[in-house]
Amino acid sequence: MAEHKERWGSRVGLVLAMAGNAVGLGNFLRFPAQAVQNGGGAFIIPYLVSFLLMGIPLLWIEWAIGRHGGKYGHHSAPGMMDVIGKGNWWKYIGVFGIFTNLTVAAYYTYLESWTLAYVWHSITGAFSGMTSIEVANFFLEYVDAADGSWFNFPSSALFWFGITLALNLWILSRGLSKGVEIASKIGMPLLIMFGIFLAIRTLTLDAGEQGAVNDALVGLNFLWEPQFDSLTNPSVWMAAAGQIFFTLSVGMGSIHCYAAYVQENDDIALNAASAGWMNEFVEVILGGSIVVPIATAYLGLDWVQDNVGLAMGFRTMPTLFQNWGPFLAGVAGVAWFGLLFFAGITSSLAMGQPVMAFMQDEYKLSRGQSARMFGLFMLILSLWTVFFYGYGAFGEFDDWSGTFALVVFALFEAIAFAWVFGMEKGWAEITRGADIEVPYVFKYVIKYVTPLFLLVVFVGALIAPAGGDWSGALSGLFAGEGWNFSAGSIVGKLWHVGYADKRWFVDGSPTPVFIVDATRSLLLLVFVVIALAVRHAWKRNQHTY
Repeated sequence: MAEHKERWGSRVGLVLAMAGNAVGLGNFLRFPAQAVQNGGGAFIIPYLVSFLLMGIPLLWIEWAIGRHGGKYGHHSAPGMMDVIGKGNWWKYIGVFGIFTNLTVAAYYTYLESWTLAYVWHSITGAFSGMTSIEVANFFLEYVDAADGSWFNFPSSALFWFGITLALNLWILSRGLSKGVEIASKIGMPLLIMFGIFLAIRTLTLDAGEQGAVNDALVGLNFLWEPQFDSLTNPSVWMAAAGQIFFTLSVGMGSIHCYAAYVQENDDIALNAASAGWMNEFVEVILGGSIVVPIATAYLGLDWVQDNVGLAMGFRTMPTLFQNWGPFLAGVAGVAWFGLLFFAGITSSLAMGQPVMAFMQDEYKLSRGQSARMFGLFMLILSLWTVFFYGYGAFGEFDDWSGTFALVVFALFEAIAFAWVFGMEKGWAEITRGADIEVPYVFKYVIKYVTPLFLLVVFVGALIAPAGGDWSGALSGLFAGEGWNFSAGSIVGKLWHVGYADKRWFVDGSPTPVFIVDATRSLLLLVFVVIALAVRHAWKRNQHTY
């Protein structure tokens, strides 16, 4: 067994880093949008069931795979999958654990940089006196080319991106305990403090106060009032399961990496559960108590249902904060965007660690060298998403790296852990050194329910029907009318469903379809290059177990 110089400095630091990995921008921007778009309270029951039957089991699986792989000197997914699999090809499944972290970090760090920029703009009072249209146009500078062309060069946004990328690399270069752990110990408490401040301020906002037309509780009631008819709606279940992937960062390889640095007999059962439940507190309690209630108080529930989305956090919130007066608007802006920044950076750090660990383990690079290499890869991929943002490059990265790849990797690792490595050995790995008694029923959930759940999610994502109308699609299929694929399904994306014009060039200029296809080719190339690097490393190091 290999000895590792790097270790977590404390259990608190480990749990906060793991929670920081899970707690991200999606907790505050994506979760409210998903909940509203799927019926508010109608979303919560499938969401919680998905957390218990898929989320918690995957956390235990990934912590166990990580700690087990760490015994053999592997701190990234290819090596971990190699030691639990029974065939040379399993290490290539682990390529997903490098690919997803690198490519998700490429666009996620750009999004993260927006939050840092908006913290500065809130401190300087840049939004004071702006109309809602002016705030919206301010945001467009980050995502759209000024002349409406296919190439985007937002100089101000790139400045903040450069600062954010440099900060990430500096923290990562300092190491696990002196860099990532310290950042998590600072960032997570501040994030929670900012979230509690905003939640309290929001939930005490009554109709007629500071321009509000509704009680903020109207929005909260919409999110929490149970709707049991959702239990028979496949689309809501698909959305809920998808959110669990986003919110827990499962299927990425970052949890595996963090867990690889714990000792062989250290607890992972309680640590995994603690990080998972902390994430749920931040997402459901804090994330659900800010954007939707505030927007409902000022703009009404109908407006929120029609306009909810990621952009609300940047285009709408700064305007609504202005109703609270100059001082409190500035404080709220710093709290809101500061919260998002800390949520973002603790997640992006977790994405960098597995990529760097692979280079350190397999190519013997130093911490500083691996940080610089990671930064170079990030810069190349990030600029692609920035320059071609308006033509769909950003969305393609998110769809294939941040959605599809997560489900595929999670499905394979669940099968490998329960059926290849073996559930008896797997259960022993989860429970060894455990500080809690893991309910025995989860042994069977992990073996049967979770893989089946993941398979259903994968098939659902593959062939999702237009409008989420599964019953209508099935009726049409049996009537000989074929299957009407959603533009958001995997098949729909591959066939460019929704694009009226599928040409690559028009009048000498590239079309969105060309940028989309070029982006997919780039992502495929990245995956192949990583797979070749894994193959070369295994031949070079001649791993035997």
